Amino acid sequence: MNTNRIFKKLLNIAVISSIPFLANAQKANWQNLDLKADSVFGIGTEKAYKELLKGKKSTRVIVAVNDGGVDAEHEDLKRIMWMNRNEVAGNGKDDDKNGYADDIHGWNFIGGLKGSVDHETLELTRLVRRDQVRFANTTDANVTEKDKKDYEAFKVERSDLEKQLGEANANLAGLMGFKNALDAVIKKIGKENPTLEDIASFKPATNADVRIQEILGEELKKGSFTNFYAEQITEGVKYYSEQVNYNLNLEYNPRDIVGDDPNNDKEKFYGNNDVAGPDAMHGSHVAGIIAADRTNKLGIMGVADNVVIMGVRCTPNGDERDKDVANSIRYAVDNGAKVINMSFGKAYSWDKTIVNEAMKYAASKDVLIVQAAGNENKDIDTENNFPNHKDLDEKTIASWITVGASGPKDDESLKASFSNFGKTQVDVFAPGVQIYSTIPGSKYKNLDGTSMASPVVAGLAGLIRSYYPKLTAAQVKEIIVKSVVKVNHNVSYKKGEGEDAPKVSVPFSDLSISGGIVNAYNALKLAATYDGKSAAN
Repeated sequence: MNTNRIFKKLLNIAVISSIPFLANAQKANWQNLDLKADSVFGIGTEKAYKELLKGKKSTRVIVAVNDGGVDAEHEDLKRIMWMNRNEVAGNGKDDDKNGYADDIHGWNFIGGLKGSVDHETLELTRLVRRDQVRFANTTDANVTEKDKKDYEAFKVERSDLEKQLGEANANLAGLMGFKNALDAVIKKIGKENPTLEDIASFKPATNADVRIQEILGEELKKGSFTNFYAEQITEGVKYYSEQVNYNLNLEYNPRDIVGDDPNNDKEKFYGNNDVAGPDAMHGSHVAGIIAADRTNKLGIMGVADNVVIMGVRCTPNGDERDKDVANSIRYAVDNGAKVINMSFGKAYSWDKTIVNEAMKYAASKDVLIVQAAGNENKDIDTENNFPNHKDLDEKTIASWITVGASGPKDDESLKASFSNFGKTQVDVFAPGVQIYSTIPGSKYKNLDGTSMASPVVAGLAGLIRSYYPKLTAAQVKEIIVKSVVKVNHNVSYKKGEGEDAPKVSVPFSDLSISGGIVNAYNALKLAATYDGKSAAN
């Protein structure tokens, strides 16, 4: 999940992106608006409801949110949460004999009798920890031919871990330095929440003061100091502290909380029924995008109007384990989900095979999987992002959509600056910038990421399967891909990392298989023409 974290950095502070030129009324729902009617590159959901679905009957569809946790009590989610009617809540028994006791709203594969995992290491950290024991006494001079390939991989992974940890420590130190200088300026001003006018009238005494004044002068044009400090400084310190203390820490291992054998990939029946877990921010946001109650006149409106959300917790604040991912997919499939959203990914994999087998199982049971492409601005045709399509059969790929993130404006900024892409690995793009959705405590927030784009497509898939229940998973994918709004202009993005990275301009059509942005209106019109024919491979 680490690869889908919303926080991003520029220089020594995080920069939360914004949507220019959108009216406040549009911001909360822009992903569902229409490009021609509303001048923002949404997917035309509201147009579809108004012109295509009015008066039509639909069938309830279960969409699983395989994520970090869902707040089942949120005002905009509680009515649309999946209820396991074959289970008696709170009796501690497995009434439906599915192997999971009291799984009322879903299951938590990273919990146990001792509670639930919050922070976790990266997969890279776990691989290095495993292999440094194996190769403790191995050198280039004495490595055996049999072990040479694994040893070379270990050296690359160890070097990568050292590099990432060094960068995290440096970024944390830089951010703390900035925070201390900022705190000193705020103390001199004498106001906890200074205004733009307060900053302008401040008389800097040092070069650091001048720099702080310049930064705040720009930031307070966008919003309040309180929001800036919370979202960029506090969140930044938290992010890098978690990297240093948990994600990249070889000594940290929270798996005892679960109580399973993490090396036993055949083990399935572990965890607990806490689908929220200690941090339900990400999963709740995803769930709201898919299906937030469209009838209660509260908060927001999800894409789909007759789906229920099954919460399947498998991703911590760190990298998910392949064992948990595979089991979460199988749980969702076996308990009736027809669409699974997976807004996570990682650069390394412990056991890709077990995840591939679960993907194949989902395809064999006619379940569509929708996955976020990742937020590193990388070409995942050439760089690893797990899980991926690269060694799977066509039937499985036909039931799996990978989604990149787009912005609201139909210009060179259309590709979200952070979004991964790939001419063979990414199927479609969908709105993923400043998406307003549900977060724990019946609250709402804007977040960016392919993590937000993926549930837009999962919601669309659920919508199609709800109104056209005879369509197969492969047909639904085919419809979504074929019905995109093609983008016939170039987009710009930075190639590489850092402030000096060059900016390139490429045809948007080079970034994905479809070359376009998903569109609910077009997809539903196309779905109406299908009569049970087989989807093309």
